[in-house]
Amino acid sequence: MSENDFRPGPGGGHQPQQPNYPHYGWQQPMPAAQVLPPAQPRKKGKRVAALVSATAVAAALVGGAGGAAIVGLEGGSSPGSATTATATTVSGSTNTDVSSVAAKVLPSVVQVNVTTRQGDAIGSGVILSSDGKILTNAHVVSGAVGNVTVSLSDGTKYQASVLGTDTTADIAVLQAKGASGLTAAALGDSSQLHVGQQVVAIGSPAGLQNTVTSGIVSALNRQLSDIGTGGQQSSPYNQTANSDSPSYTAIQTDAAINQGNSGGALVNMAGQVVGINSALYSPSSSAGSVGIGFAIPINDAKTIVSQLEKG
Repeated sequence: MSENDFRPGPGGGHQPQQPNYPHYGWQQPMPAAQVLPPAQPRKKGKRVAALVSATAVAAALVGGAGGAAIVGLEGGSSPGSATTATATTVSGSTNTDVSSVAAKVLPSVVQVNVTTRQGDAIGSGVILSSDGKILTNAHVVSGAVGNVTVSLSDGTKYQASVLGTDTTADIAVLQAKGASGLTAAALGDSSQLHVGQQVVAIGSPAGLQNTVTSGIVSALNRQLSDIGTGGQQSSPYNQTANSDSPSYTAIQTDAAINQGNSGGALVNMAGQVVGINSALYSPSSSAGSVGIGFAIPINDAKTIVSQLEKG
């Protein structure tokens, strides 16, 4: 079974029973008729089943055929279209709540469905223009056979072609065919980020479109090649470094991202895209997000997009 496959597995565990400690010190004795019965022990929590990847790696790409893709999912429909938020205006202040940020940005984030020789893969993307230019990760569309399908937050689907990719920067640009009137994302300035700043991640983890999580910027200028287990460095591409392996300086965040979030938006509290979610750290004991995610700074992404557009 490959790292791209999923199987049911435990996602929770029980909480140990808390002991009842005696109360020390003198208290007024209670009449015998008022003595309370001993407290009933707390029941153990139920175990919860979850979908987990078959193989966890030290650092896993979070969507697409080249890395930790969601492969073998049947049907192209997404369960997320029913959760679309109504767009609202978000001010430039950093005090905006997450729901307002999500309402603004959700219409600008798409789900990307790719057919490869290994199966069907799912990632995310960010709309750059009203006529359907879309930014995503190169590993999301790696190995694509024919066109890819992009799904808007309201469920509308378009066929899309790959305009260009840069595998080292892990950036790809798509073009939705016949698209018009799409809501382009507002792109921010990633050089203005600071550690501790609140951010929001939006994408399609496990194919669950329109998923919103929040957290903070945990660190800046992380070298992707430094990610590893026990001091060992490993590549997100099946732990084997090669010329096509991505190499970039990333934003580290604790906003939960999982397989399928790749290519989705990392957003500041002004509703501006400041990064493209691309990788997560997943030690062998974990099947999903452990609060260490990585995003490509949007300033770097804009430079690569400009180069790809020029051919």
